[in-house]
Amino acid sequence: MANPVNPPRGMRDFLPEEKRARDLVLGKIRETYSDRGYQEIETPALEDLARLTSGQGGDNETLAFRVMKRGAELDEAMAAGGELSDLGLRYDLTVPLTRYYATNRNSLPTVFKAIQTGPVWRAERPQKGRYRQFVQCDIDIIGDASGLAEVDLLTSSLAALDALGLSDAVIRVNHRSLLINLLDSLGVSANDHGSAMISIDKLDKIGADGVAAELEERFKVGSAFTSWISSLDVSAIPEELQEIFSVVGSARLKYDPTLVRGMGYYTGPIFEIEHPGSGSSIGGGGRYDGMVGKWLGQDVPAVGISLGFERVMDLVSPSVFAGVSDSVVLVLEGNVLAKAVEIRDSLIAQGYRVRLESRPKKLNSLLESMAANGFTHFATLDENTAEIELRPIA
Repeated sequence: MANPVNPPRGMRDFLPEEKRARDLVLGKIRETYSDRGYQEIETPALEDLARLTSGQGGDNETLAFRVMKRGAELDEAMAAGGELSDLGLRYDLTVPLTRYYATNRNSLPTVFKAIQTGPVWRAERPQKGRYRQFVQCDIDIIGDASGLAEVDLLTSSLAALDALGLSDAVIRVNHRSLLINLLDSLGVSANDHGSAMISIDKLDKIGADGVAAELEERFKVGSAFTSWISSLDVSAIPEELQEIFSVVGSARLKYDPTLVRGMGYYTGPIFEIEHPGSGSSIGGGGRYDGMVGKWLGQDVPAVGISLGFERVMDLVSPSVFAGVSDSVVLVLEGNVLAKAVEIRDSLIAQGYRVRLESRPKKLNSLLESMAANGFTHFATLDENTAEIELRPIA
């Protein structure tokens, strides 16, 4: 028996109908964002390794796929015992966006509203729902420090999910300044804020007792954290978030004072999208005002949110594709190719997808194969056909 030939671990092939479904979902998301004034951009898959590992990507930096230097540069590095890599595959779309903005700022609007979609790569340990190559869908607003930007992002993201039939999605919201105030009140030093936030971010995995134990072991503040957790009042929306809640509405937002998000670059409101059909978040983001300035030399306000496309795909119902144009297999018999091309183009003009096929010995086998690949109707065409009849593929 021949050995199976598979893609690299953590990466996937997509069959034609799977690819079509993914493109339809991605198209709905992009259209929703475009209708709200966002402009689509594209950045390279590769970025300078130094930029990807500059301390702004959190734990993802350790998961970056590194690309070795080439030619004489590689030879010199090997001889000198130096760094062998100079590039890396992007592990998210935020770091490339901030570099893109710094590079192209003079050609962009003062307030830049960007759409960016595409694959990213992380050297994860492959497991169910966790891949080494996956698609992200980001929208970001650069140049607007007001609450308008957050409201725009949140309402646009909810509209995209609604367009996919995921109107049960809710966005959890917190603010980094509230987390900093919490850590100060617990007695955690400023130098340890980042480490403490990483511990609190494990709340949904190890529970309050587990987090308290970890904070006690590392910072001697476990009991203070336990007291804080027991006294939480999520009904009182803090002043820092009141504008967002007053506009977007509490039906689609949920204040979560324990929400952290692991990236170190967040400076203001942070978000995480949840859906009852998923055991994990299906998106997230936040404000990262200091990140662009690292490349530009001056700070520029920025905020963004990302949809986890793979998790969204797991939730989308086939009903989302209802109303998509029918797909026709036009089966040819005899010398009718010229006529078939004419009929095909006419059907396409009417909104159909059309595939031409020569009639095989076993028509049913062909139709079964086409049905499995998303084709819904067929018609036969021979030299005596005056008018084709579209019939459903049973």
